[in-house]
Amino acid sequence: MFTATPDQVQLAFSLLSIFVLLHVFLGACAYSIMLERKLSAWMQDRVGPNRVGPKGLLQPIADGLKFLLKEDYSPAGVDKALFTLAPGLIMLPAMIGFVIVPFTGTLDVTAIVQMIGVAQANTVYKVSVLGADLNIGVIYLVAVASLGVFGVTLGGWASNNKWSFLGGLRAGAQMISYEIPMGLSLLAIVLVAGSLRPDTIIGGQLTGPWNLVQLPVAAIIFYTCMLAESNRAPFDLAECESELVGGYHTEYSSMRFAMFFLAEYFHMITGAAFFTMLFLGGWSVNPFGGWDLPASGPAWLGLVQLGVVAGKMFLLIAFAMALRWTLPRFRFDQLMRLAWEGMIPASLLVMLVTSVFVFLGWTDWMWAGSLGTIVVIYILIPVMPRQADPNHKVRLIGSRYSPAEDSADRSRLVESTVG
Repeated sequence: MFTATPDQVQLAFSLLSIFVLLHVFLGACAYSIMLERKLSAWMQDRVGPNRVGPKGLLQPIADGLKFLLKEDYSPAGVDKALFTLAPGLIMLPAMIGFVIVPFTGTLDVTAIVQMIGVAQANTVYKVSVLGADLNIGVIYLVAVASLGVFGVTLGGWASNNKWSFLGGLRAGAQMISYEIPMGLSLLAIVLVAGSLRPDTIIGGQLTGPWNLVQLPVAAIIFYTCMLAESNRAPFDLAECESELVGGYHTEYSSMRFAMFFLAEYFHMITGAAFFTMLFLGGWSVNPFGGWDLPASGPAWLGLVQLGVVAGKMFLLIAFAMALRWTLPRFRFDQLMRLAWEGMIPASLLVMLVTSVFVFLGWTDWMWAGSLGTIVVIYILIPVMPRQADPNHKVRLIGSRYSPAEDSADRSRLVESTVG
């Protein structure tokens, strides 16, 4: 009779977790679109989708059928292999990224294994709901996140369209730029946790404050970079219709077009899982340390832990949607200036302060160091070198908003007009 070892049970549970979570996330992508439409309608005092099914709940299915039945058009002159491969390349990093996230702690499933009839005598079976238990978990996160740029760039280049090509180039520059502060803020988490393992990072937040409390500046930087990596507004310059027709996906149609948008929502869901693990303590319910949900326990505890993680992810996704319908889109020069003149220096300062506090053993006072970085940034901003303001007002004769004030202004305007 076959009996399973604890490692075999964990492997089977990991494969089952990947299969179930992958399909749950794919369904969540479809209904995230409906959630965003409902939230935007609520913020704009509209009704939103309410026609297809009860309360409009079948609208995502109708949208999927619409894309499936649309003509799958390929323009002349495209690189057909890369044109077809690009939507999958942008979808793949988000689909494989979540496998290192532990959605629960260590659960005792001995009773379940015994009920199946494959348990060994006097053996305790403990598993965790995660796809892969990697020692280099955080490095895997950075490596996978960096792959997303290939799908966007190839999609623009293979379309044989200059507007798509420009959209791909802008997306590549944006994603590469924002990966730098994201990696630096992630390095601050590694310094505090003293490990690259996701379970160790969560364990440190179960016994102490969340990293959101200890490193609020790093959390803000990471969340902002997460929006930029997934091309979410106000960082959606790669596909802004007003400037680039449709960006890197201009020439796409049918399900290949839909995959680009599904990838955006899948990246947002996976990013919310990462942020929950890194800054919100995973299944922790106490942000300041002290009593908390245990890291291990019976199988039913996993449902509670999974519910806490799912609730945090839902709030993060809803917040990202609220930002999209609240903040105006950046200009591209503003977006790149924010990365190179703002976030990269700030993340370097956060990493420097964190390394000093860890070296001196002041980890309990890390929040004070993080608040100190805010003060330093506030002091240094006025003395930092800046380029000329491209948004200065030009005075015009007869303008109600920026009128020419005196005869000297009028003469300069006349000379510049004649010249």
